[in-house]
Amino acid sequence: MKAWVHHETGAPGVLRLEERPRPKPGKGEALVRNRAIGLNPVDWKFIEWGHPAWEWPHIPGVDGAGEVEELGEGVQHIASGARVAYHNDLVRPGSFAEYTVVPARALIPLPAALPFVAAATIPCPALTAFQAISKVPLGPGAHVLVTGASGAVGGALLQLARARGWIVHAVSSAAQAERVRRLGAATATDYNRSAWREEIQEKTRVQPLQAVFDMVSGTHATSLAPLLTANGHLVCIQDRQEQAPLPAFTTTISLHEVGLNAMHSHADDRQWGNLVAAGAAIAKDIVDGRFDPQIIEAAAFQALPEALDRLKTGPNPGNRVVVV
Repeated sequence: MKAWVHHETGAPGVLRLEERPRPKPGKGEALVRNRAIGLNPVDWKFIEWGHPAWEWPHIPGVDGAGEVEELGEGVQHIASGARVAYHNDLVRPGSFAEYTVVPARALIPLPAALPFVAAATIPCPALTAFQAISKVPLGPGAHVLVTGASGAVGGALLQLARARGWIVHAVSSAAQAERVRRLGAATATDYNRSAWREEIQEKTRVQPLQAVFDMVSGTHATSLAPLLTANGHLVCIQDRQEQAPLPAFTTTISLHEVGLNAMHSHADDRQWGNLVAAGAAIAKDIVDGRFDPQIIEAAAFQALPEALDRLKTGPNPGNRVVVV
């Protein structure tokens, strides 16, 4: 098979298109013939950083969509030829190839009408957003804040929050204000304005914020903690809180961290079943026009490194996908 591999760490330009042995699925695994590959920031970051568990040369990539080519021992819940999307463990050989071996429990079944290009946007961006929203037990009418709202995860979170009946206050660039409103935001605030936090406080004076979803950094999330009402929720999708951001016994907020890849090492089959079901529901919503996959680029497989470099340099108001 053809695969994009790297023999050393570095920028996306270190990737080389090479012939590699087609892998065989083991017990509990499936071999997927990739038709589309979703690109994510974690891809270029780990190409730069490397990982101690990798064997070199390494095939990167965590997201893909295609058909099940071969089943490993014990896999009975899905058939050969099934249309699937997946998030693969980043320590394994990844999706930047014509074929990828994936744990069968991670396979998301796809409707026949869903294009693979749209399906490849589901795993990392949409399921990360689903994980984040699932941390927070809020009912319809809750007011929440989403920073980084114009990105792939932010846009997915806006749509999932709107479906729950939440009132979402989005923080993005002014250029993306119309788009984030279309995706589900009730208000849009420009992060380039020095007083944007004060603007959020004024907007939520009567209906205080019950949750903040931050996609910038742990330090940035800390600065937003004072915006939360009593018993609110601070959800870090980028980084985490290493210590409590507010004095004890004040607003007594709850702290949450989100890490989709951690599912591969620490989640049980029931948790994977719930996650796959959420992915399948999003796939159906895309077909029915209720969920926007936010595709901003569908590049050719031969141009994968260049597309990954565009993802790295940004801006990225949505998802970049590669067609195999």
